[in-house]
Amino acid sequence: AGQSITRLTRNGEQLLESARYLYVHEGLRRVEVPAAEAGDIVAIAGLEEIAIGETLADPEHPVALPVIQVEKPTVRMTFGVNTSPLAGKEGRWSTSRKLRERLYEELRHNVSLQVEETNRADTFVVSGRGELHLAILIETMRREGYEFQVSRPRVILQQDQDGQTLEPYEEVHIQIPPDTVGAVVEMLGKRRGEMVTMADASDGSVLLTYHVPTRGLLGFRYQFLAATRGLGLMSTTFYRVGPLAGQISSRSRGSLVAWETGIATTFGLKNAEQRGIPFIGPGAEVYQGMVFGTHQRLGDLDINVCKTKHLTNMRNSIRDIDVRLTAPQEMSLDRCMEYLSDDELLEVTPKSLRIRKHILDRHERGQQAKRGREAPVSYTHLRAH
Repeated sequence: AGQSITRLTRNGEQLLESARYLYVHEGLRRVEVPAAEAGDIVAIAGLEEIAIGETLADPEHPVALPVIQVEKPTVRMTFGVNTSPLAGKEGRWSTSRKLRERLYEELRHNVSLQVEETNRADTFVVSGRGELHLAILIETMRREGYEFQVSRPRVILQQDQDGQTLEPYEEVHIQIPPDTVGAVVEMLGKRRGEMVTMADASDGSVLLTYHVPTRGLLGFRYQFLAATRGLGLMSTTFYRVGPLAGQISSRSRGSLVAWETGIATTFGLKNAEQRGIPFIGPGAEVYQGMVFGTHQRLGDLDINVCKTKHLTNMRNSIRDIDVRLTAPQEMSLDRCMEYLSDDELLEVTPKSLRIRKHILDRHERGQQAKRGREAPVSYTHLRAH
C-alpha cells in the first residue's frame, strides 16, 4: 500500500501513480491489508482515470500485458425524463440532471455501456450488450428511486467500406425438452436463425446451437419460455458482424389504449376484455394515451375503460351486480421491453411500469398516422419490395 507504480495506458503512455489503498477479499467483505503477494486477488483504490485493459507495473520494469478488448454494444435505447401525466408521483429522482449524473456514474464500472448526449437535454442514448444488459441497468435505477421513460430497444447497425449495411449476430446455446424442439426450431427459423449443431444430452434434453441476428432475438426470450413451459435454458454470446439478414416479422397485435384520464372501472374493463387482454385491474389509474392491454387484432384500439354503467331502479339478474373479470396479464420489466412498439415508451418508476404512446392525444396520433399513409413513396422503395 502506498507503493509507486506505473500505469501503462492503452495508447502506450507511462504515467506514475500510487496505490493508496490495498484490499483483499475475505468471504463477501473487502479487508484492507498493508501488502499483497503473487497469486493474491486484490483491489486497488485511488486510481481515478484508470480504464479496462491498462496495466499496472513496476516503474523499473514497465512491461504491458496484452490489451483487453471490450465488445462493442449491439443494442441501444433512449432514456429520458418521464413526461406522462403521472410523472413525479412515485419516484425520488426525476429530473434530467439527476438522470444524467446517474448514467455517467454507471460508466465508471460498467465498461461495456455507452451513453451519448442528444439534441434534447432531457434525453440520452444508452447502448449496451443486449436487452438483458440494459434491463439490469433499468431495474437497478428503478430500485434506487429513479423515475424515467425508455424507448424500444433497437439494434445498432454498421456500414462497411463498400457501403453495405451490417448487423450483429449472436451465437445462441439452447437446452430444451425433446417435445419442444419443433416449436423452438420454427420460432428461430422465422427470426432468420441458422442452426449450427443439434445433439442429445445425457439427461435426455436436446442441445441446439444457432447463429441468430441480434435483431431476431429482441422479444424472443418470453416466447421461448412460453413455448418450452419454462423448462428451456438459453444463453447468448456475440458471434460476429455480418450482412443484414433481411426482414424479420415484428409484433403481430396492436395495443388497447386508454381513451381518457381517470380510474379504470369493472364495467369499462369488461368491455375491453371482448377486444383483447388487459394488463390492469379495476381501480388502476390511467391516462389518455396509456396502453392498458393487447388488442386481439393488428392495429391499436382506443377504449374508455373509465366508463361506468348507468344506474337504474331495476336489476334484471345477479350478473348485473357481480361482474367477473379475468385476471389481468402481469407485465414484468422484461415483458414490457419486449412488448414495446416503435411509437410506444415505457414509463419506469419505483412502484409501477406503464406502457404509453409517444403521442398521448389520440386525435394527434390519428393525424400523424394519416400523414404517414399519404406520404409519397419513391420508385426505389417500390422496386425494393
